[in-house]
Amino acid sequence: MGSFACNLTEHLPNSKDSRTTPETQGKTLWAAPKGTLGALTKAAVDRAAALEGRALELEAQAAAMPPAPSLFSALRTSHVAVIAEIKRASPSRGEIRSGLDAEAQATAYRQGGAAAISVLTEPDRFGGSDDDIGAAGRGAELPILRKDFHVSVPQLHQARCLGASAALLIVRALEPALFARLLEAARAIDLEVVAEVRDISELERALEGGAKIIGVNNRNLESLVIERGTAESLIPRIPNRVIAIAESGYADRSSIEKVAASGADAVLIGSFLSASADPRREVERLTGVNRVKRDE
Repeated sequence: MGSFACNLTEHLPNSKDSRTTPETQGKTLWAAPKGTLGALTKAAVDRAAALEGRALELEAQAAAMPPAPSLFSALRTSHVAVIAEIKRASPSRGEIRSGLDAEAQATAYRQGGAAAISVLTEPDRFGGSDDDIGAAGRGAELPILRKDFHVSVPQLHQARCLGASAALLIVRALEPALFARLLEAARAIDLEVVAEVRDISELERALEGGAKIIGVNNRNLESLVIERGTAESLIPRIPNRVIAIAESGYADRSSIEKVAASGADAVLIGSFLSASADPRREVERLTGVNRVKRDE
């Protein structure tokens, strides 16, 4: 299973989970992620450990936060909603737009008709900052998804304190017991979750956990290769009561129309919009694709 698989939960704040329990072994063959996702998850464990001393403070602050705009409601429309992302760099592309101003970018996205804003806060490989969430909120009064490698409860409390409506949980990166615990912790503070999956077993785990918003990523985060058709194959399996988001590889209207035919409720577009010289115009060009309701 690898040394990192054994050490992941040992380094998480307040973690008592063990992936060697009979219950865990019987439920899944999960092994710790490798490649780029493995490296990013390891780095996230270190960043999460730095929050351990503030855990109680963050929990109290999160519980006292006013309600945030609902991501679920924003994505449930008659058209395929566009989630526009703020991203300065990525492991697959390197620098995208290092000088990107989060507030101005969010304003342009809102003016173009985006339904929500995704903000990458991971600092090392994506050039993100926690401050970008507040800046994006000033630029657009829209639901904000905090995209980061969340591996601990204090990180979720931090996301809520920053003003995020939702946080990303990458199912591949989290052993099943930890994934379930993070879902429960998010519900306790009214923080929505986007559960990101890439195959049927991950989708089943997300649905069993009661995830209400599921993102299907065409990109394999371990190899960074985009495997086209992943979203189109999995989205029809997502119940209509759950929001289905298609992620990675969307930069034109025809690609959105194609995934819309499979029943996507929304598309998340990052690098293309972040690199654009006219993000407002590009968002306008990508909105308005009719949504096709999936079967229950």
